[in-house]
Amino acid sequence: MREYGEKRMHDVDVAVIGSGPGGYEAALRAARSGLKVTIVEKGAPGGVCVNWGCIPAKALLRSAGMFDDLSKGAAYGVLADNPRFDIAQAVKRSRNVVLKMSKSIEFMLRKTGVEYRQGEARLTDAHTIAVSRNGEESCRFSAENIIVATGGRFRELPGLVPDGRRIITSREALSMKEAPRSLLVLGGGAIGIELAWFFARAGAAVTLVEMMPQLLPLEDFDISEALRRSFEKSGISIHTSSKLEQVVSSKDGVSAVISSDGQEPLAVSADCLLVAVGVTGNAEGLGLEEVGVDVDRGFIVTDNQCRTAVEHIYAVGDVRGGMLLAHKASAEAAVAVGAIAGKPLSPVDETKIPACVYAEPSVASVGFTEAKATSAGFRVIVGRSMFAASGKANAYGSLDGLVKLVFNADDHRLLGASLVGHGAVELVGEIGLARHLEVKAEDMAHMVHAHPTLSETIREAAENALA
Repeated sequence: MREYGEKRMHDVDVAVIGSGPGGYEAALRAARSGLKVTIVEKGAPGGVCVNWGCIPAKALLRSAGMFDDLSKGAAYGVLADNPRFDIAQAVKRSRNVVLKMSKSIEFMLRKTGVEYRQGEARLTDAHTIAVSRNGEESCRFSAENIIVATGGRFRELPGLVPDGRRIITSREALSMKEAPRSLLVLGGGAIGIELAWFFARAGAAVTLVEMMPQLLPLEDFDISEALRRSFEKSGISIHTSSKLEQVVSSKDGVSAVISSDGQEPLAVSADCLLVAVGVTGNAEGLGLEEVGVDVDRGFIVTDNQCRTAVEHIYAVGDVRGGMLLAHKASAEAAVAVGAIAGKPLSPVDETKIPACVYAEPSVASVGFTEAKATSAGFRVIVGRSMFAASGKANAYGSLDGLVKLVFNADDHRLLGASLVGHGAVELVGEIGLARHLEVKAEDMAHMVHAHPTLSETIREAAENALA
């Protein structure tokens, strides 16, 4: 680290490649630490998360949620004859939200003194970055430290190359001007789940195919099954332990065969096929391996301080692998900048990072599931509570829900939690803090929650674990 007053050997102290949550957070933190920073972004400020991922998806889900509530309004005494869902207007609103957020990030970077360069970055040596626009080099500069925050993308599957019309990715799904009459979704992870729910609410007949035995394969089985029941009740067709084969795309739509364990093959057809399976890091084309950075199966290899095999080059976010979450990228950015500034932070602990899925009901979790805790060698006690017993959930009319807490049987400290239900993504904040502080079941059971609130289900689950 260059000492104050020492002559700078490179053009900047820190170069950040990519302006998504990991990239812009790293740039802002480094600049606020007094370092000279340049950020390079080939797309719009905010990266994929802001422009084609987290933010537009949540804006569209909000529109679908409002329509869903209005459609059920009669039971609540709210009469609205023949409500319609205008997906074009919903998309227009989502793009306005995106534009506002992207401009806000660009403003914050410039206000903090970060130099912003538009274009594609490539390392010509371990300290030099060439920036190209429209295939021509526009500039190059040197950096004492480099943080790679280029994110990830869906893997292309053989025979399922997106064409942007019949076989699509989430990017096309987020910019449709009208809903398809029918939609096949391949992949039961977070993105597949969210978009399946969105298009079902927008009026499409949705069929979801997942290769693993459960939806959201990384989540607790009980939570995934509760989500499945709710989805099927809402009309979404679910096929787990299944493969999509013999896919044929034509001008009229997509046809395929669903092969499920122990069942006869099922022929299906739809207007579109949304492919939401597998993610790889955006590590190619950057010149990383040429300068000594290790890349394994598309992801950059780092230590627990986000440092690569080249001491002054770091990687954060999806391109680093692990949990592919925006807030994990931001946390890693803080670790990387701390290491550069000579003020190292504790490594990111993925067992203390919440994960959320924003469908309805929503899903949230943090830490160990019951199965993972047992596999890790813990003796566990488990507490459960059902939304159906909650006064607030009954008042809302949102009875599909479950809170599941997993504690260490030896000392009653919280190991993990999983939730499904209305507002689960907001409830996880309290549980995330409890997991971070390794709070005991007794503390959670004795905490007084306001009544009536959905958060009471957390206390009830802790009490159940101690019963």
